[in-house]
Amino acid sequence: MKIGVLTSGGDAPGMNAAVRAVVRTALSKGMEVYGIRRGYVGLITGDIVPMDEKSVTDIIHNGGTILYTARCPEFRTAEGVAKAKAKCDELGIEGLVVIGGDGSFRGAADLSAMGMLTVGIPGTIDNDIACTDYTIGYDTAMNTAMELVDKLRDTSQSHDRISVVEVMGRGAGHIAVNTGVACGATDIITKEVPYSLDEIAKTMLEKKSRGKQNFVVIVAESIGNSQQIAEILQEKTGIEARATVLGHVQRGGSPTVRDRVEATRMGHYAVELLEQGKGNRVVGIKDSKIVDYDIQEALSMSKPYDVELHKMAEQIAF
Repeated sequence: MKIGVLTSGGDAPGMNAAVRAVVRTALSKGMEVYGIRRGYVGLITGDIVPMDEKSVTDIIHNGGTILYTARCPEFRTAEGVAKAKAKCDELGIEGLVVIGGDGSFRGAADLSAMGMLTVGIPGTIDNDIACTDYTIGYDTAMNTAMELVDKLRDTSQSHDRISVVEVMGRGAGHIAVNTGVACGATDIITKEVPYSLDEIAKTMLEKKSRGKQNFVVIVAESIGNSQQIAEILQEKTGIEARATVLGHVQRGGSPTVRDRVEATRMGHYAVELLEQGKGNRVVGIKDSKIVDYDIQEALSMSKPYDVELHKMAEQIAF
C-alpha cells in the first residue's frame, strides 16, 4: 500500500511527531510513504517526495513542520480537488493522512468523496476541533503563553501597571482561560463569557484599595482590540496600562511531552485505519482514549467552553 502524509493550515508544535509516527508506522507495515510538502498546494502541484526512516530522524523535538504548510484556495474548487486526486492516482497513492484543522478535514472529505482513503489528525494550537478533547500543539502553546505572561508580570509589577495580554485563539477562548488560570490573571476576556470594561475597571479599583498594585488581563484573539482595551482601562482607573499581543510566537518552540506523545499515538492510529481500508475518518482523543469519527460527523460537532473554569478564575482572582 502507498500512502501520503501532509500538514495543512496553521503550524502547531507536535506536527513533526505526528509525521514521524505516520512514516515509521507505515514503514513497519511494509507500506510506501510519500511526504506531500506545503499541504494541498503540494498535492496539486506534485511537490511530493518519498520518505524513509531517515526522513524523520531527529524531528520529534522540533516545532513547525518539516513538510511545510500553506493555504490553498484552488483546493476549495472541484477542479482543484480533481487535480489532487489525479496526482495521487498517478503516483499510486491509495491513502492520505491529513494533519490540520477543520478546513483541512473538509478538504480530506472532498478527496474521500472521489474515492481516496483519507484520515485526519487534529493539529491546531487553538484546541477548537470538537470531536477531540485535545489537539496537537495546544499544550505547547499554552505553556509558551504562560511563560511569556509570567515575564510580563515582572515588569507590570515593577511599574504598577495593568498588562493587557492578547493570546491566540481565533475561534475559541480555550488558550485564554487556561493561561489566565495558570498565571493568576486578574481578569480573562473571551467571546464565550459576557464582560464589561466598566465592571473590570471598578473591580481593579476595589482591589487597589485593598493593596493590589498591578493587574494582568488575558484577552482572547477572538476579542482582539487589546490596545483599545488597555486605553479604556487606563482612562477608567488612572492606572498605567500597556497592551501586548503575543502573536505567532505561540506557534513555535519544541513541543511538550504531551504534544509529542499524543501526536505519536494519533499518527500511529491513523495508519492502522488506512491499513484496515478505512477512510473519511478523523482521529481524536476522548477520555484519554484514541477514537475516530466520520469526517462529516466530526465537522458537525460543537465543543463547549469551560465556563466553570472561567467563573472559578474570576472568583479566586485578587
